[in-house]
Amino acid sequence: MPKGYWIAHGDVHDADAYELYKAANAAPLAEYGGTFLVRGGVRKLAEGAARGRTVVIAFPSYQAALDCYNSPGYQKAIALRQGIAESDLVICEGYEG
Repeated sequence: MPKGYWIAHGDVHDADAYELYKAANAAPLAEYGGTFLVRGGVRKLAEGAARGRTVVIAFPSYQAALDCYNSPGYQKAIALRQGIAESDLVICEGYEG
């Protein structure tokens, strides 16, 4: 079964308040097996456009990635992020070639 991924690009406008969002998303991510592969850090935009921060989270399956996003716990975390950060998020199925 292919893994699932969240690929997010975001701009954080209030770093202190964003810490509350990070703390709130920890439990639902752990519950659904989410593991950070990329969490900010150094990057180079080679083509196109992107926001200031990139995050990639792996899940055991595409369904787990969807379920985590739709979970009550993560929806509460999203509410904390509103107004302090903007985010573009794609949830996708991995390739097993």
